[in-house]
Amino acid sequence: MDQIILFGDSITQQSFAQDNGFAFGAELSNAYVRRLDVINRGHSGYNTEQALKVLSQIIPSTTHPNIRFLALFFGANDARLPDTPGGPQQDVPLEKYRANLKSILTHPSLLAHPEIRIIVLTAPPVDERMLSAAASAFFGTKMAPNRTAVNTAKYAKAAREVAKEDGVVCCDLWAAMMGRAGWREGSRGSLPGSPDEEQNAVLQSLLSDGLHFTPRGYKVLYDEVMKTIEQNWSDQMPDRLPFVLPAWDDEAAWK
Repeated sequence: MDQIILFGDSITQQSFAQDNGFAFGAELSNAYVRRLDVINRGHSGYNTEQALKVLSQIIPSTTHPNIRFLALFFGANDARLPDTPGGPQQDVPLEKYRANLKSILTHPSLLAHPEIRIIVLTAPPVDERMLSAAASAFFGTKMAPNRTAVNTAKYAKAAREVAKEDGVVCCDLWAAMMGRAGWREGSRGSLPGSPDEEQNAVLQSLLSDGLHFTPRGYKVLYDEVMKTIEQNWSDQMPDRLPFVLPAWDDEAAWK
């Protein structure tokens, strides 16, 4: 069967886990069962520098099953603040992030699949209070957040711009989550998730630790990805794709 490849960081890696409820990857796989194989290529902690280095190992050769979709979901780690505690530094300067995305989108491994449909997902918003609380619990002392709402918004904007410049479809997850939190372009005041803004219960319900997703967050991701497919490739919606192998009761097919 043709494939949907989900290539991203820990948010992608964890997207099949159903311990707490709804899981994006599991639901996507269920939606496309017997039509397309959904492949999880999420790698916890990865940024676009690392993604670019391993891309040729992620994308199968043209002798393997065709890639129908590639969902590219990086930016959350690139947007980490520099010189923050906790392991090797993950931050990638904004312009380098833009360049890396462009290099990924024009990589020979992808160009070898001319029929591939690429979806660039923006980094999701963060909640600084939740990030600080999670880091403080981990280190056993009061910690500042290692990401900010304002800085992450810049990376989401860069992903939108790169997708537009390269003629690739963008799923603006940042805007979708912020919209559910009541924020719109042109809204006054600080961004939801900022420490100088009132706590936003909706945004916090989407995030488990200020960065990673709750089942509600994964449901937003699923809804937005399916909406993106519907708006750009309506013929690729699950109910418009045939089973790869015939149904058990398709008597004509089994003759």
